[in-house]
Amino acid sequence: MSILTQSLVSAAKNAAEPARVNFFGRVSRFDGHLIECDGFPATIGTLCLIETIEDAQILAEVIGFQNKNNLLCVHETGARISVGAKVAVYDDGYMIPVGKGLLGRVIDSLGRSLDGQAIPKLTDNWPIDGVKINPLARKPIDTRLDVGVRVINSLLTVGQGQRLGIIAGSGVGKSVLLSMMTRFTEAEVVVVGLIGERGREVGEFVNTVFSANTKNRTVVVAEPADRSPLLRIRAAKRATAIAEYFRDKGNNVLLIMDSLTRVAHARREIGLALGEQPTSKGYPPSVVSLIPSLIERSGTGLKSQGSITSFYTVLADGDDANDPVVDAARAILDGHILLSRQQTQLGIYPAIDVPASVSRVMNEIVTPQQTENAVVFRRLVSLYLENRDLILMGGYSPGQDPDLDLAVQLWPQLMGHIQQPYNEKSSFEEAVAGLQGLFAGAS
Repeated sequence: MSILTQSLVSAAKNAAEPARVNFFGRVSRFDGHLIECDGFPATIGTLCLIETIEDAQILAEVIGFQNKNNLLCVHETGARISVGAKVAVYDDGYMIPVGKGLLGRVIDSLGRSLDGQAIPKLTDNWPIDGVKINPLARKPIDTRLDVGVRVINSLLTVGQGQRLGIIAGSGVGKSVLLSMMTRFTEAEVVVVGLIGERGREVGEFVNTVFSANTKNRTVVVAEPADRSPLLRIRAAKRATAIAEYFRDKGNNVLLIMDSLTRVAHARREIGLALGEQPTSKGYPPSVVSLIPSLIERSGTGLKSQGSITSFYTVLADGDDANDPVVDAARAILDGHILLSRQQTQLGIYPAIDVPASVSRVMNEIVTPQQTENAVVFRRLVSLYLENRDLILMGGYSPGQDPDLDLAVQLWPQLMGHIQQPYNEKSSFEEAVAGLQGLFAGAS
């Protein structure tokens, strides 16, 4: 249905020859980002071409309506648009092309290639806003997913179709942890959405995860931080739509989105531009509704379909775990993984704070023995950290608390179980055996 990619490439090659589209209206107001133009039939998300004073054309997107006029937001900053410029509908923005030809590719939010190679012809289409699934018709989460990370496999076991958040401040190793899961997971298809990241990090991430073994199962959708907020939101929706398509084909999909917070920031920019009233920390109500609508699209499918296991990174500004986005995400996710700055400073990577992290489906998909060992592990780590200052000052006397004695005895092994080199894979069986071995040899 969509001819978006081909038309954009053609327009980019020859900006002096605008694409031939039907004329619908003219610009009546432009403030640098927001355009008001004549009203014509269009839905939210419709893509339009706007004529510039250089006789080129740029993309804009319908974001609302006012006084029988259409409101659009441009996808480029610094666009030279004058009042009276022609506006034309370009694409309804509803369906996107999908298919196996996306595997091994890096694209942007509009489906354009970012890796310098032409996108092969994609014969299938999928709605960018997804397809609703009856919650009662979804398959239960009853099978584990090996993500290749020891501490997650053994202590925070992930189920196929589970949705988890990775909550952390800046600089504590989120990207490294995501790249490990992308490379080591047993999922059949991996879809990565890099939303609002630094351009340098996008290139580094792609170079790291696109190895000979993983490239043919991985799709990356990227929109760096300097792009329009509309493009960042569209990138998140496109990555999710691609994951839905492969789930519909019966694949076990791993969806990684970095980061959900920057998607929320983009929605905040649009909401404030439309005049929404800011609430907690400046977030308008539309942000609160966007987060669950995006997350609920992942998960298990129907009986004949596969599943989407998803990880969403959530930035805790200033390490504040009570940020509104953190709260909204944590309330709807099936668990969360908290990264600790303290462990980062101690050189413990991945810096997962085990006592503060939880997988809400773990107990239903692992053995009682693994559950018991994980509970003991959490208790010992928590107990040691609570008494760490006392132990370092020499105020701890062995024999007063058997659990604390065991925590002190096993502390190097406990931290060794959490630590894992970024280029080393730990299978589920190896991780569980290592957890079991910690307590089997304890005296």
